Amino acid sequence: MILFILVTMGGRCGSGCQCFCEYSTSKVLVIRSKLAGVLNRSIQVLVIAFVVLYVCLYQKGYQKTDNVLSSVTTKVKGIALINTSELGQRIWDVADYVIPPQEDGSFFVLTNMIITPNQTQSKCALNPSSKSMCTSNQDCKRGVIFGNGVQTGICVHYSASEKTCEVLSWCPLEKIVDPPNPPLLANAENFTVLIKNSIRYPKFNFNKRNILPSINSSYLARCVFNDKTDPNCPIFRLKDIVTKAGEDFQTMAVHGGLIEVQIRWDCDLDWSEHWCVPRYTFQRVDKDPVHNVSVGYNFRWDKAGKFDILPTFLNIGAGLALLGVVSVIFDLIVLKCMKRSQHYKEQKYSYLVDHELLSNEEDT
Repeated sequence: MILFILVTMGGRCGSGCQCFCEYSTSKVLVIRSKLAGVLNRSIQVLVIAFVVLYVCLYQKGYQKTDNVLSSVTTKVKGIALINTSELGQRIWDVADYVIPPQEDGSFFVLTNMIITPNQTQSKCALNPSSKSMCTSNQDCKRGVIFGNGVQTGICVHYSASEKTCEVLSWCPLEKIVDPPNPPLLANAENFTVLIKNSIRYPKFNFNKRNILPSINSSYLARCVFNDKTDPNCPIFRLKDIVTKAGEDFQTMAVHGGLIEVQIRWDCDLDWSEHWCVPRYTFQRVDKDPVHNVSVGYNFRWDKAGKFDILPTFLNIGAGLALLGVVSVIFDLIVLKCMKRSQHYKEQKYSYLVDHELLSNEEDT
């Protein structure tokens, strides 16, 4: 084990300027102790391994990084046939169940509904509730907005035994019932969505999209995303998306849900562009009672890295500084904790007086 020792040299000075009359230099004290030597080298090896393996290789501390600029567009395809007593047989296509037709970084697919047929703007009785029930016109306030309409100030029969306030609204009013189960658009699980994602890393002037150069139109016409057989296909079946998120499509389609599709571009641009490909993951985000504000927005955090000399030197310098800390710690161990600490302390600090200066002072 090697310790650096401070040797102090000086002549006679007044106590007020003692610091100006001394000079400190270092010498090497070798302590032959197996325990101290093995422990010191072991910690030094751990520090070096931490810097090389974790900081440099795992965290890629030798790279400069850049956050992604991203845009996403979608295109849904699929047709469903439903047969209800209210509407009869009807074909539903993209124009019917994708509302609105285009959104920023997301898409909506209608899977279920409560049908209120033949609505017109007219007057009708409110659905019974504690606030809508009445016994006379005095209980209804004319011109006051209530529910889905404006009160007329008249108390009318909702049924033979119940009276509610009348409103001017779209009548008949929507019924307060549970949505159909199974869902009306149960076949929506077979709909597909094409997700187009373009990214840019401005620092590196790097652009790419998830429709890779190797993908042609004939492949797009027949492929559907699969982790093993077609991991780069940008076309997804809705049932597969929900299943990958750990949910059952038919169950979720009754009341609806929100699925996040993560497109991850963690690219090491020190390698070929061929290896910079997207990775898709899926999760349901509307079940978390804690993170329930603006769910489903702004999930964009990908990054890319490329070699840069400045972060490389900074991280190497930080590693060397850690090695210096090891020496300081072992100085404390040797001087405070080892059996012969007092002997080591005497050897560590030596005080030498400048004899030439001393003799001159004595002569005067």
